[in-house]
Amino acid sequence: MSNIMWHDWFGYIGVLLVLLAYLLLQAHKIHGNGLIYQLMNALGAGGVIVSLIFGSFNTSAFIMELAWVLISVYGIARGMRIRREARAAGHNPQGW
Repeated sequence: MSNIMWHDWFGYIGVLLVLLAYLLLQAHKIHGNGLIYQLMNALGAGGVIVSLIFGSFNTSAFIMELAWVLISVYGIARGMRIRREARAAGHNPQGW
């Protein structure tokens, strides 16, 4: 356990966040279009990216995690836009 580097911890925590987000989604504790789910995925994938950059680099894993971050950021931006539009129309969207 003493050989674990700081970047490894980023990867472990990142993996834990992504898996926890998926578990909470499947258990119907969070919404797939909700901010919490999207943030957990973006931060989790970001942690794995840090571990790949500063640890053992793997191109295919890096591409996957980069796509995961980009998709999550898209989901966050889309959710914010939908929420802003709903608020302007006098509605309260679910998941945020």
